[in-house]
Amino acid sequence: MAVKTVCQNKKAYHEYFIDQKIEAGMVLTGPEVKSLRAGRANLTDGYVNINDRGEAMMYNVHISFYQYATHNPNEPIRPRKLLLHKREIRKLIGKLKEKGLALIPLKIYFIGNGKAKVELGLARGKKQYDKRAALKEKQSDREIQRVMRKNIT
Repeated sequence: MAVKTVCQNKKAYHEYFIDQKIEAGMVLTGPEVKSLRAGRANLTDGYVNINDRGEAMMYNVHISFYQYATHNPNEPIRPRKLLLHKREIRKLIGKLKEKGLALIPLKIYFIGNGKAKVELGLARGKKQYDKRAALKEKQSDREIQRVMRKNIT
């Protein structure tokens, strides 16, 4: 099945250790789906919370107005319900009660049958020294790749 990625939260991989990934559907309106197909979404400050009725809700995810919508324009930042099974939500509630864990959206994409999905990550926050170590490792990997390319040619 072909997967078309709409947007990714690259900042999340820098800010958090991702322990587990979960796929969920989203409840969207028609203009929101059209806007997603145009690639107009932003996950940077998004997070997921489970309300008292046992529903997973996604907050602070910006899906822009669809400029050709004639009526019923969507609000760009509104809480959106996520579609998960009850047992998945119960597992998430148990894990979110642990100290330092958060549920954040990592990417929004379309699967082969045209449905929009969101990939959620069960995340644990990084300390400042963890971020610095990850940056140093990334830079050294780039340097090694650069040297390897020079030696090959």
